[in-house]
Amino acid sequence: QEQLVESGGGLVQAGGSLRLSCVASGGTFSRSAMGWFRQTPGKEREFVATISLSGGGTYYADSVKGRFTVSRDNAKNTLYLQMNSLKPEDTAIYYCARARTSGAIVGARYYDYWGQGTQVTVSS
Repeated sequence: QEQLVESGGGLVQAGGSLRLSCVASGGTFSRSAMGWFRQTPGKEREFVATISLSGGGTYYADSVKGRFTVSRDNAKNTLYLQMNSLKPEDTAIYYCARARTSGAIVGARYYDYWGQGTQVTVSS
């Protein structure tokens, strides 16, 4: 069974950067697309970014396009999210997830394994 563990969250000032990591074990990381989602209290989980199994295909939410970059290292079973020019509205718990597809895909319903999340807080 796939296990996903995120790390790299924390407190940062607006305009700063963070790099999130997600280490996968026990599953099919290198054969699956992966995604990042985020959630704030009282709101639904929101799509952030997705990447295909090869890393050649990526897609971003409009709110993060040009500021966030998703990447993966299949040899290390690790997914990354580089977040630059952070804004207070980026504050959320960030989750990585494994898709049931090989191609990058947006909808949360296409993801079957989720990490426990890592908190990102951006102060103004």
